[in-house]
Amino acid sequence: MHRFRTVKIWPGKEYPHLPPRPTSHFVAHPVEKRILLIVTSLASFLVPYTVSSIAVALPAIGADFNLDAVSMGWVTSAYLLTAAVCIIPFGKLADMYGRKRLFILGNILFTAGSLLAALSWAGYAIIAARIVQGLGGSLVFATSIAIVTAVFPPGERGRAIGIITATVYAGLSLGPFLGGIITQHFGWPGIFLVNVPIGILVLIATLVSIPGEWAEPGSHGFDLVGAVLYCLMLVGALYGLTLLPTPGGILWMVAGAVFLYGFVRWERRRPSPMLDLSLFRNNPTFIFSNIAAMINYSVVFAVGFLMSLYLQYNRGLDPQTAGVILVTMPVVQMVVSPLAGHLSDSIEPRIIATAGMACTTAGLGLMILVSQATPVVFIIAGLMILGLGYGLFSSPNTNAIMSAVAVHHLGVASAMVSTMRAVGQMVSMAIAMMVFSIILGSRPISPPVYPELQLSVTVTFSLFLLLGLVGIWASYSRGSIHPDHGEVDT
Repeated sequence: MHRFRTVKIWPGKEYPHLPPRPTSHFVAHPVEKRILLIVTSLASFLVPYTVSSIAVALPAIGADFNLDAVSMGWVTSAYLLTAAVCIIPFGKLADMYGRKRLFILGNILFTAGSLLAALSWAGYAIIAARIVQGLGGSLVFATSIAIVTAVFPPGERGRAIGIITATVYAGLSLGPFLGGIITQHFGWPGIFLVNVPIGILVLIATLVSIPGEWAEPGSHGFDLVGAVLYCLMLVGALYGLTLLPTPGGILWMVAGAVFLYGFVRWERRRPSPMLDLSLFRNNPTFIFSNIAAMINYSVVFAVGFLMSLYLQYNRGLDPQTAGVILVTMPVVQMVVSPLAGHLSDSIEPRIIATAGMACTTAGLGLMILVSQATPVVFIIAGLMILGLGYGLFSSPNTNAIMSAVAVHHLGVASAMVSTMRAVGQMVSMAIAMMVFSIILGSRPISPPVYPELQLSVTVTFSLFLLLGLVGIWASYSRGSIHPDHGEVDT
């Protein structure tokens, strides 16, 4: 397993009132650490908040621009696909040219994309703005965890990552609730306009309060061919997922597999590859932690979407009431995630993360039992168990990924975390839409098809449960990161 090398950060920044510390270790004032954590947390909240809040605004956007269902779907998919494709290449660029520099660029692009989306005049304009947001969001996620990992030493890293993870979950899960309120009272452009002042605040705080840069001076040139093959591979696979179960979807996925083969062959011959495949060699912690992360997002991301439809259509609840019920899941996540991250600094992450995946799978089992007459208390209990599992899993899992690579690979490892998130989100929605396509077809959702809608939700949760069982195996199979390979680091 790779081990971290300590690096000196914020060169030239001196604190004469502090005791001298070795130059080979971290030279960071606690206040600057807190500022950096706040800045990265804000940026990490905005991106997933926008991803999830846009779902409740799609009908309003479609009505304003006269969009069909496929075009409305691309308002969401354009962002997810762009982010999934760009995160790894941007992570490599961050390692080469500076993580702070690209973090700033990412926030500029995301803020600009948000403003463009709010001012959109047609469907193609908002889709283009979402692509700009995707470029910015992928830069933010490719750098934020890498910066935090470089700044916080191992004894503090898990808690810091836990806080970042909690803000990501808060954005993903609170988005539909907050987005519904904003759309109802201020119109859908308000969802994007909220990002603008916060994005500007993040930029100012980063430029003024965070000195120095994080880059690897030994990094070589950018692997352009590898980046192109990687992008074509993901576009083929993920776009194909959105078209399943049609023959076109299968052909796109086959093309993605062909580009995967070409990508692996090319990267193995490169002296300075875009994605160092040695990260996966004899490193089960890195491999299985990334697989488990993708599965985790695959089984959880669409829960809010599915339950929102169920609560508003099958149960007849208004959006605000449905949002209050759905918010129980992120509340539990936000409470548990920092605690789980802190525990993973001393207790083996494999144990905590596997327990979290097991809780998530148990929660999915409860969701399968939901019917027209299910008590609301039962639904809330199931969502709370899902939130508990989600919170227990991701912070320790991220800590395991980042602790399994050397410091010069932090940018790529951080990018892998975000790529698994983006790919898992797309897989989650693709599974849900595939089931809807098979059972509901192209019929609009109306009272006559409510039984089919209920069946679609149940079948989707059943598929998620099966994936969750695979996730438990992947999480437990990762191995240990603490020196004694036991449950407690002594």
